[in-house]
Amino acid sequence: MSAPGATRAAPPGPTRLGVGAGASCAGEPEPEASGAPAGSTSLDAIAAEALEALRARGTHRRMRLVTGPQGPRMRVDGREAWLFAGSNYLDLAHHPEVVEAAAEAARSHGCAAAGSRLINGNGELHEALEAELAGFAGTAAALVFSTGYMANIGVVPSLVGPGDVVVSDALNHASIVDACRLARAEVRIFPHGDVQALDEALQTCAGGGGRRLLVADGVYSMDGDTAPLREMVAVAKRWGALVVLDDAHGFGTLGPGGRGTAALHGVEGDVDLVVGTLGKALGSFGAFVAGSALARDWLVNVSRAFIFTCALAPPQVAAARAALRLVRGEPERRSRLQALAERLRARLFRHGIATAPSTTQIVPVVVGENAPTMALCERLLARGFYAQGIRHPSVPEGTARLRITPMSSHPPEVVDALADAIAEELPRDAVARGAAGR
Repeated sequence: MSAPGATRAAPPGPTRLGVGAGASCAGEPEPEASGAPAGSTSLDAIAAEALEALRARGTHRRMRLVTGPQGPRMRVDGREAWLFAGSNYLDLAHHPEVVEAAAEAARSHGCAAAGSRLINGNGELHEALEAELAGFAGTAAALVFSTGYMANIGVVPSLVGPGDVVVSDALNHASIVDACRLARAEVRIFPHGDVQALDEALQTCAGGGGRRLLVADGVYSMDGDTAPLREMVAVAKRWGALVVLDDAHGFGTLGPGGRGTAALHGVEGDVDLVVGTLGKALGSFGAFVAGSALARDWLVNVSRAFIFTCALAPPQVAAARAALRLVRGEPERRSRLQALAERLRARLFRHGIATAPSTTQIVPVVVGENAPTMALCERLLARGFYAQGIRHPSVPEGTARLRITPMSSHPPEVVDALADAIAEELPRDAVARGAAGR
């Protein structure tokens, strides 16, 4: 097997199993066309035409202004609202111990690492956090990255390259999509959660000489379901494939001790690398990769997303360490989070509203078209609930939805009130209403 950087013939393009070649890696919709004429030379002219095209398709986005400390209730575009649109799942982002840890690190170490880990940015806080993350994940080592996106684009191209094969779930996150593209390996996409299709994809490339890699999300961020990891990992190991698991939404929220979806499905020892985030359940910032000590050393030496960037700032590292202690010491936060998500699903179902296939703290309500989805989002905000509408290209066309994310500190009666408000405001022809009867 050649190293990822070795020179080889140009690989074929991504293949979506059952659909044919030419699809975007991991089933993501192709990026939207700019809409600008090819001959345009003014940046503003190009931007204006592209933005007008987005508005015409109903996919133009804007950033909302959210004020106040991150928590269950905030001001959104000037309105007081219960926040059901974030990833601060365990409500640790403004926890006093987390805030004080960050403040103390700023006082003692400063507000920046001021360099890459391989030059002057590797501090005792970074190495202590990595040791604690490895201990929590049950691995020999861990390596901190600046963001979850950078972790994925740092890992996948380090493991595979031209002449190798990546097998990727059709609903994998955009960061995995881009990581596959950057790797320049052949990419084979199997339908979401389809273990038989995964088996066929790996079988067809078993005779080749390159590496094989299965990459999957633990929790799918727009549907809230978990990957069938026990079956998928067994198939991967049967065909000699490496396994990378992106557990951004499972780390800290699922499985025994909050160790994530690999622990939930009993395959912790069979996943080669786990990618986790510090910015969701832990309420800090950054990401990490957990695995063997040799794998860590390899990534330190070859992962461009690790090498060519500044190290995490000391306050964020210290905040993550404090949050990890709280995750260990307060398991009731996880229990409340999952109980509230189940309560929301059950109450919506009683209103005839489907949330399948969600089994986690991510609860989708599929509306269908873009305009009704965003109008529903605004009506709910006017009633004091912020649940963001999600549109193409984040989800396939015709499946625009509310993506609802409770946090562990939401009062149960507020969760009930949100479900009731959705039932009153949801259009009669919404996909979720028809799906509930099937």
